[in-house]
Amino acid sequence: MEVTEELINKLANLSRLKFTPEEKIDIKKDLEKMIHFIEKLNELDTTGVKPLLHMSDEVNVFRDDIVKKYISTEEGLKNAPHHNDQYFLVPKMIRQNK
Repeated sequence: MEVTEELINKLANLSRLKFTPEEKIDIKKDLEKMIHFIEKLNELDTTGVKPLLHMSDEVNVFRDDIVKKYISTEEGLKNAPHHNDQYFLVPKMIRQNK
């Protein structure tokens, strides 16, 4: 893949960035280095290599769900300044344009 000024301009537009001509030269060099590195990786024979899902052998330890005491609706609402029988009441925050 060739890194052209057109490609750099397109990437700058997509990322909403503006580059000076000097910066574009540096970006072109950096992109070419990255592409060269990826092309080198593509030369490797990965036959029989399993895809890597995690960077380490650590495994998440999950715990069983344990039912614990819960707060009743009445207890949860008792300190709320405004509520009905089931919900907290809050001021409306979204206005409709007419």
